[in-house]
Amino acid sequence: MKKTLVALAASCAVTAVFAQSSAPAATAPASASSAAVSAAASAPPGSKREARVEERIAQLHSSLKITAAEETQWSAFADVMRENARTMGDLYRQRIAQRDTMSALDDMKQYQQITQANADGTKRLVDAFEPLYASLSPEQKKLADTSFRREGQGRGRHDHARRHPRASSADAASTVKP
Repeated sequence: MKKTLVALAASCAVTAVFAQSSAPAATAPASASSAAVSAAASAPPGSKREARVEERIAQLHSSLKITAAEETQWSAFADVMRENARTMGDLYRQRIAQRDTMSALDDMKQYQQITQANADGTKRLVDAFEPLYASLSPEQKKLADTSFRREGQGRGRHDHARRHPRASSADAASTVKP
């Protein structure tokens, strides 16, 4: 049971990372990344998360070399990333606000809610990414394959937590057991 909970917690954290890190601004130029980083450093926790999401969207948009013809599919994908990040952020903030008053049963139910939202968000993300991926050139598909493969190898939020041990409470909640 404990292994299952740990696996679920890890899955939830990874998906939150993907959702947050996969949502940079659709048309932001490369210089927007440094502006987003600066804004994230001085903004409230929710704003920092949004800035990271927008930074990731901008980074992906640039690295995948999204063309004008692909903007419609890209925008749909980026919007899902933003919505997923908002949903997960809201659920984690709610969890943090209630953590001292929850019973063990309430804790498990809330964890189930987060896990389900994570699964639902991942499905929406896949559904939005499929037409975008189909529209990409072979070169862009290779870039996407490499980019997403690297993201899955720990280059996301877990790395961020190791580099920045004083992560915001909502960020820390994603790695805490239910």
